[in-house]
Amino acid sequence: MTTASTTSAGTGPVRAERSLASRVAARAGGGAMRVFLVLVALFWLMPTIGLLLSSLRGADDIAADGWWKVFTAPSQITFDNYARLLDNSTITHSLLSTVMITVPATVLVVVLGSLAGYAFAWMDFPGRDWWFLVVVGLLVVPVQVALVPVSKLFGAIGIFETTFGVVIFHTAFGLPFAIFLLRNFFAEIPRELLEAARLDGAGEIRLFTRVVMPLGGPAIASLGIFQFLWVWNDMLVALIFADSGSPPITVALQQQVRQFGNNIDVLAPGAFVSMVIPLAVFFAFQRQFVSGVMAGAVK
Repeated sequence: MTTASTTSAGTGPVRAERSLASRVAARAGGGAMRVFLVLVALFWLMPTIGLLLSSLRGADDIAADGWWKVFTAPSQITFDNYARLLDNSTITHSLLSTVMITVPATVLVVVLGSLAGYAFAWMDFPGRDWWFLVVVGLLVVPVQVALVPVSKLFGAIGIFETTFGVVIFHTAFGLPFAIFLLRNFFAEIPRELLEAARLDGAGEIRLFTRVVMPLGGPAIASLGIFQFLWVWNDMLVALIFADSGSPPITVALQQQVRQFGNNIDVLAPGAFVSMVIPLAVFFAFQRQFVSGVMAGAVK
């Protein structure tokens, strides 16, 4: 009886303490946490906001003071910079070149990576596990190691400084990660589902297109976003392998800084456009991206 009373009396403060702690945690996870997250998001978006406001100011205003001056002098905002940007043939052609490189490189990696990932996950062929180990080993090969030998190879076959050569390079270096990611995702598909489709007469191609691809949509979308961002923002490969007459946007902006260091009224909107396009792609597919990242986290 004494023990029970002691236990009951002893657990009272503990329960009260736990109750207080739970209330504090609940409040912290509510409005206060949301405000904190909003502040963190605004902090990370500040460079983007600053670049946007700088792109809407004249060259004299940019040289005079910082972009935050817009909040006290909104009359500085003008769209003349974007009009001059559209008149700059170097920037407009570079945007087209970037699209012509990024879209094929992304599509090829997604398609070939999906086919290879399905083959490694559900098809039996000689040396499958050893070939997959080779793919995993290629993940650690840095791009810089291949620049010189690939340059010589591309020069020998006549695709050096061509859009096709840049697409091939990005595709080759994007495939190991694509195969590794999609193979692991496809391997989580229930075997019973695939066997049921085979019993209904589905071949490998129909099984891949009608069953595996729809189920692997989140992972494929995540891969596409990663590949698109990597190729769009790349500068090293484009600087070496791209055509110097029609370089991608990253190289074109770098050349503009080198040649015309004072034309910030063109560089600012050009840099913002080059940054906002991948951001738009990410936000357009953010739901699929989150689903692909979280896939497999909860059984």
